[in-house]
Amino acid sequence: MKALTFSQFGGPEVLEYTEVPEPLLKEGEVLVELKAIGLNYADVYRRQGAYHLMGDPPYIAGYEGAGVVIDANGVDDIYTGDRVAFADVPFANAELVAVPHEHLIPLPENISFETAASSLLQGLTAHYLTSDSYRIRAEETVLIHACAGGVGQLLVQICKAKDAYVIGLTSSDEKRAVALDLGADEVFLYNENWTESLASKNIAVVYESVGTTLLQSVEVVREGGTIVFFGFAGGAPPCINPRLLMDGSKTITGGDLWTYLNSKEERISRSASLFDWIETGIVSIAPSATFALEDGAEAHRFLESRKSTGKIILIP
Repeated sequence: MKALTFSQFGGPEVLEYTEVPEPLLKEGEVLVELKAIGLNYADVYRRQGAYHLMGDPPYIAGYEGAGVVIDANGVDDIYTGDRVAFADVPFANAELVAVPHEHLIPLPENISFETAASSLLQGLTAHYLTSDSYRIRAEETVLIHACAGGVGQLLVQICKAKDAYVIGLTSSDEKRAVALDLGADEVFLYNENWTESLASKNIAVVYESVGTTLLQSVEVVREGGTIVFFGFAGGAPPCINPRLLMDGSKTITGGDLWTYLNSKEERISRSASLFDWIETGIVSIAPSATFALEDGAEAHRFLESRKSTGKIILIP
């Protein structure tokens, strides 16, 4: 089978589309032919050697995808031809992937492969961020970094559905328009003096995914407020003096999806909530930028350019 691989860490140029052996199924695994694969910033971190990575060179990144079961391998309640998806299975940047039974997510007929690959990982991330890391309350003010990105767009919509006042941060007027169209109440640009503008906004929680802006997030959150740190797309975060937190009774909490996708029941129940949000229009999924899997290096460059306003998916 073909896969997008890399044998050394570095930029997009280290990626190679090449022939690799098909997965050997273990007991409890099924073989899925992928129809759409989600590209996430975590895959950039893996390519750079800055995030957890399974296997040996040539490495295959990717953890999110949707497709069709082509070998049920005797697993109960799974049949050849079933439409399935997953958000936390390694080696997804390939034509075929072995998926443990407990990681399979049944895909409703009215959710396309592309929608699943565009929404599962980011949607489940937004789900735990707003219900576990910090439970959004009505009329609170929320600040969302990278509000026009994949997770950011979902956070805007979910927080508005919970009757919060939503402020966004983004990098261009075009992205500001995207967030405002999704319901954000105000959106500031990173090249503006946003910390001064936000100082009086009584911000209860900051969703911090840039990394390099962590100190500013601590500065603008209100006394007793919370910063949810869940990514570092802009670079490694600075070290924080605990006095900055103590003096304002502020909290920094970390967020990672793998903490919450810890059982078959959690995966299915959380994805069912996400699919319901999509079906009922609580959240809309922006059209994806689509690349062939063999053009994965180009897709990585586009993701790192920060020009994208939604999800990027790869098609085998």
